[in-house]
Amino acid sequence: MKPIIMKQTRDLMGMTINVEIADLEAKETDYDIVFSYFESVEKRFSFFRKDSEISLLNSNKIRRDQLSEESKTIFALAEETKSQTNGYFDILTPEGKYNPSGIVKGWAINNASGLLLDKGFKNFYIEAGGDIQANGLNKSGQRWSVGIQNPFDISHIVKVIYLRDKGIATSGTYRRGQHIYNPNNPGSILSDIVSISVIGPNVYEADRFATAAFAMGDRGINFIEKLDGFEAYMIDKKGMAVQTSSFERYL
Repeated sequence: MKPIIMKQTRDLMGMTINVEIADLEAKETDYDIVFSYFESVEKRFSFFRKDSEISLLNSNKIRRDQLSEESKTIFALAEETKSQTNGYFDILTPEGKYNPSGIVKGWAINNASGLLLDKGFKNFYIEAGGDIQANGLNKSGQRWSVGIQNPFDISHIVKVIYLRDKGIATSGTYRRGQHIYNPNNPGSILSDIVSISVIGPNVYEADRFATAAFAMGDRGINFIEKLDGFEAYMIDKKGMAVQTSSFERYL
C-alpha cells in the first residue's frame, strides 16, 4: 500500500511553494497538477526570465494587443486594483517596465486552490513566498495555523492566527529590501512601516490590497480597516504593532 502524501514542497517562481492536502485521497498526481500550474505562471509572468511574456512585452518584442488572455486578465485586474486603491497599486514601475508580481502571486495561489477544489478537495493549504490560501481544516480537524514573522528577527513569530477558507498575504521590506514603491510618489523611500499582513476572503484579494496598503505607509492599516471582510496586522519601523478592530477573531 502506497504511503499517504500529505505535503510537498518545490522551488518555483523564485520562491518556495508548499502544498498540503489534508484529505486522505490525495495522490502524487494531484500535487503535480498544482506545481505544473505554478510552472506555467512563472514562464508567462516572470519579470526576470528573458523569455517570459512580460519580458517580451517590456523589451518591445510583442505589443499589449498580442498578449495572451491570461496576461490581459492580469492587466485588467491591475487596473481595477489601481482604481480601488487611489493609485497606490500599479504594475508599471518608475523605469517604465511592467512588473505584475504584486498581483500575480496571490492570483496564482488562488487559481491553484481552484484546481484542487475542482478535483473535490476541501481541506488543504497552498503557501508561496509567505502568502497562503487555507481551505477547510488541517489533518487534526482544526483551523490552519499561520505564523506572522517578526520583521526584525524572522526566526521569531509575533502572532499565530487560525484560518479557514481565507487567505493571508504579507507585504514588507524586511526580506527583499525596497522592492515596493509608492506610485503616487515614486522617488520616496517606504520606511514608516516594515510589514503589513492582510487577511481576506481569499489570497488574491489579500495580496493585492496588502501591496497597496504597504505603499500607503502608516495609513495603510486605516485603508484595510475600511474594507469589508478584511483585517490586518501592521508593524512599524519602531517595532510597534497595530491591528484592525476585528483582527483578534483570528487569534
